[in-house]
Amino acid sequence: MTSSSQTRASPVENDSRTIKCVVWDLDNTLWNGILVEDEAVTINQNVIDVIKQLDSRGIVNSIASKNENDLAWAKLVDFGLAEYFVFPEINWNSKAQSILAIAANMNIGLDAISFVDDDAFELEEVRFTHPSVLCIESDRIEQILDMPMMNPRFVTSEAKARRAMYVADAERTKSELAFQGSSEEFLSSLNMVLTIRDARDEDLERAAELVLRTHQLNTTGYAFSFNELDAFRTSPSHRLLVSSLEDRFGSYGTIGVALVHCGERVWTIRLLLMSCRVMSRGVGTIVLNHVIDLARAAGTQLRAEFVPNERNRMMYVSLRFNGFREEFRQGDRIVLHRDMSAGGSYPEYVTLKLGNASDTYGSAPASP
Repeated sequence: MTSSSQTRASPVENDSRTIKCVVWDLDNTLWNGILVEDEAVTINQNVIDVIKQLDSRGIVNSIASKNENDLAWAKLVDFGLAEYFVFPEINWNSKAQSILAIAANMNIGLDAISFVDDDAFELEEVRFTHPSVLCIESDRIEQILDMPMMNPRFVTSEAKARRAMYVADAERTKSELAFQGSSEEFLSSLNMVLTIRDARDEDLERAAELVLRTHQLNTTGYAFSFNELDAFRTSPSHRLLVSSLEDRFGSYGTIGVALVHCGERVWTIRLLLMSCRVMSRGVGTIVLNHVIDLARAAGTQLRAEFVPNERNRMMYVSLRFNGFREEFRQGDRIVLHRDMSAGGSYPEYVTLKLGNASDTYGSAPASP
């Protein structure tokens, strides 16, 4: 018979995913005691260090707790921990429902979430409802920081600021819900500026991080390593582009990567990805149209590779919407081709800044 500790350990030890958010229970997990029964709960000191270390690694913390919201939040403020949690769900809903809301608010997959709780029933309910969520018993808290999926290869300055970026996202969402007007009018009110340029040496860690973390808005999912990206960056037959976005709420940081093989007659987009945080901003289409115009300026044809997975169909739709048509299929790989008689089109609600002086073409809305 397998021991309970072995049963619990094996799924974690064999798990190769990357966790983006750890969701914490409160009673008898974050603190000792049940708050609604006795307000004199004491903080679990081991948890404080884990939360702060995860935060410094760019792994966001949140809460799914059955509790009185105002009472629990006041206690978190008293303990000096409230600032570390984004999109907390403190209510009487099921933990599975709360975790689903957190994933939706962060715009990440359930497989990027870990849930920590002391209650076997709550853990089992989440496992049953959301099998892809990594559930961890609270008596294993001290092991969390050593788990492979909690140790990203790169901890960039943007990763360290990820919590602040999600806080800004929450402000954007609040502003959007209160906005009286169309979706495009709201986007115009954000005063967005998208910068696209060739990757520099200092961009590589963030580019590699995006390649490893981004699965939904990703055309191929090719897991290029740091060294491979560096080789592409300096290769005369490739363009490795990075894009960053900012608006009136602040910076999103570097949110996109595009890798283009630049053949003499044909350019091929081997990878195009965007952070899920900008899914509703339409910037992926802008980057795609920028590449289209670069290829037109170079006098070449343009192809794009696409490798489908369970979550990236939106990228295929984007390619088709922007004039790409299937040319052939080879196994899981789809190669699309675009008629180059027409250039790219750009929405008026984004100002496009090009980081390379040579990248000027047509009527693209470039600004200094």
